[in-house]
Amino acid sequence: MCLWQACCDMQIWHNRNVFKISIVDTRLQRTLVVEGTLVGPWIAELGTTWRNASHDLDRRKLVIDLRNLTVISREGEAAIFDLMKEGARFSCCGVLTRHVLKQLVRKKQEESQRR
Repeated sequence: MCLWQACCDMQIWHNRNVFKISIVDTRLQRTLVVEGTLVGPWIAELGTTWRNASHDLDRRKLVIDLRNLTVISREGEAAIFDLMKEGARFSCCGVLTRHVLKQLVRKKQEESQRR
């Protein structure tokens, strides 16, 4: 019975549009750890947080860590692409997220060559 409850709780969590950004500062790098679903209203929040985190870096790198994203909408992909064009750097793991980032990098390179 407890196992069933845990499964139900997990299912409910996955159906929500949950989103979280944590900022991790080290001596060499500031990392925005993005978790959950990059959809709807959370898309603008990612851009705002990245722009705000870009201030006062004191020579540190700024990286957006997408390892814990569970869903990326088309609009979320477009937002990541826009951030790439503004100079954002990303880290990720997982086949799907890595594939999305590679496709966006290719798209950015193609746009750069056209100019």
